[in-house]
Amino acid sequence: MEIFLQLFTDYTIRTVAMGAAVLGIVSGSLGTFAMLRRQSLLGDAMSHAALPGVVLAFMLTGSKAPVVLILGAAVAGVIGTLFMLTITSFTRIKEDSALGIILSVFFGFGLMLLTFLQRNPGANQAGLNSFLFGQAATLLVRDVITMAIFGGGALLLLALFWKEFKLLSFDRDFGASLGYPMVMLDVLLTSLLVIAIVIGLQAVGVVLMSAMIVAPAAAARQWTDRLGIMVVLSAVFGAVAGVSGSLISSLERGLSTGPVVVLVISTIVFISLLFATRRGVVWNWIRRQRQRRILRLESVLNHMFKLAEQHDDWSHPHSTAVIQTMSYGRGVAPTLQALVGRGWVTQVDKDLWALTAEGAKEAQRFARRTEVR
Repeated sequence: MEIFLQLFTDYTIRTVAMGAAVLGIVSGSLGTFAMLRRQSLLGDAMSHAALPGVVLAFMLTGSKAPVVLILGAAVAGVIGTLFMLTITSFTRIKEDSALGIILSVFFGFGLMLLTFLQRNPGANQAGLNSFLFGQAATLLVRDVITMAIFGGGALLLLALFWKEFKLLSFDRDFGASLGYPMVMLDVLLTSLLVIAIVIGLQAVGVVLMSAMIVAPAAAARQWTDRLGIMVVLSAVFGAVAGVSGSLISSLERGLSTGPVVVLVISTIVFISLLFATRRGVVWNWIRRQRQRRILRLESVLNHMFKLAEQHDDWSHPHSTAVIQTMSYGRGVAPTLQALVGRGWVTQVDKDLWALTAEGAKEAQRFARRTEVR
């Protein structure tokens, strides 16, 4: 409880948590479209491509103001996006290969520039290294405000072009047939994703930023099939991971906020993969077991009805062995007990079972449903 109170009393923790929450909301919302469009690698490529933009912005202006560095990163990310679209449009290189080329070339160029600055004794480049692995503890209120302004603008554009982005993500050809400029929309959506990436570089760094794009959306996808709900869930998961990671990293000296945030969102993904009611492994297993039980119930009931039809009295009892022979499977005894519990079968003797009137009606209804199928 005391750690949560620090959100309101400790300036550093509050500022870092707010910045991480903004990052989680923006990257989670926009990352949904990247995942649905099978462009998960795009976040990794654009985050690496933003590094030379950060260094060049500092070299040209001599300023380490967040606005300047974010703008430099955004410009580099957009240029990388345009290069990627050009490569895929005018060559036979596939998108994943183009992203790999952009990632390696831009990141290598950024590292070269960073190394050059480090060897220049007159350059006040301290702090630029934080863009490699992130340094959320250095966030100031003005940094968070800058992140919120850029991120809020990106989310506003996402809301304004919601319908168009849905068409782009699910049926690009249909959108083109309606006259929508799908190439421009593709560039716009990718540019918004670049904004989501660059505002998080100072918090989690180039190396880990791709996780904040992919992981919240991957977790949200397990819970729903509706795009609107998925975007909201992804934003919530991102914000929860950001705030939780900030609080956890404050418990121990030396714990970097960025890696902890990524570990938290990875935990959320793992829990969602197991327990999500839509696609979770555990719930799918439970559903399969329930369906198997229902199939066994219907199968045994149907076989008992067929046996009963061989006699003048449909309530004629039959032994477990006979029913087992008809059913070709195990678990007949527990299934018969379950049928007794439903009132469809009655136990005449220790090893004799007979249909009830309700059981006969249910067997007939099941037979009619089978014929319709």
